[in-house]
Amino acid sequence: MHFLKNVRHYSPHTQNAYARDLHKLSDFLLEENIHQWEAVTAEQLNLFSMRLYHNGINPSSISRCMSSIRSFFKFLEHDIGKIQTPKTTKKLPNILSYEQFKLMAKPHSGECLVLRNAAIIELLYSCGLRVSELVGLNMNDIDAEFLTVLGKGGKMRTTPIGTESYQVLSRYLKKSKHTDKAVFVNQNGQRLSVRWVQDMVKKRALEVGIKINVYPHMLRHAAATHFLQSSHDLRSVQEFLGHKSIKSTQVYTHLDFLELSKVYDKCHPRARKK
Repeated sequence: MHFLKNVRHYSPHTQNAYARDLHKLSDFLLEENIHQWEAVTAEQLNLFSMRLYHNGINPSSISRCMSSIRSFFKFLEHDIGKIQTPKTTKKLPNILSYEQFKLMAKPHSGECLVLRNAAIIELLYSCGLRVSELVGLNMNDIDAEFLTVLGKGGKMRTTPIGTESYQVLSRYLKKSKHTDKAVFVNQNGQRLSVRWVQDMVKKRALEVGIKINVYPHMLRHAAATHFLQSSHDLRSVQEFLGHKSIKSTQVYTHLDFLELSKVYDKCHPRARKK
């Protein structure tokens, strides 16, 4: 855990997930009368994976758990061989249309809290931020054209701010006049929590008539998809999102294809009309 925190710079959430996974494995191995990590084999880990599956854990959660375990044994320099996990289906992320985003982002008054919420929605979309990155923003991270963002694994990146987004953010900061380190604060001057932003985004979507469950990461998905549709440059989208691997970004090529299919079915004379 010291290695994950101080060398890999994983977030507290990820550290806790790794700890839970390893405690589950430890309990299982003790039941199997195995008391040393060096004695663990791939066969036993496959049995552990099967146990999780039969206990109703979904395949994607099992895959994530086994990834933690692989990482742990790699840290121990103990070659455990091949681990089998249940097959997972790739679930495409939900996205909003640009029109839906504009409805959510438009402030309905010039009040400070209204402007703050509008600025939050603007930055989640225009900068493709994770909600944890947004609540972690400090005043010295803001420039007229760019944001400095602390992403996953303690990795810093610089991302551009759209003109309209910066204008709304400036209006909020002028109105609030707070001198706190954090950019987004509550009425008591405390930094906003991830949960609060999640609830606000969901509530705002309902206010403007969007019936689906909207969450902050959906705005990030929408930004990436719209960016890819207009630029056709996957590497730029990767940099924009702060993805370490291009594989994480490639899901948006599928989203782009789905959008193309919808336009084709609606407009092309040879499409199969419903």
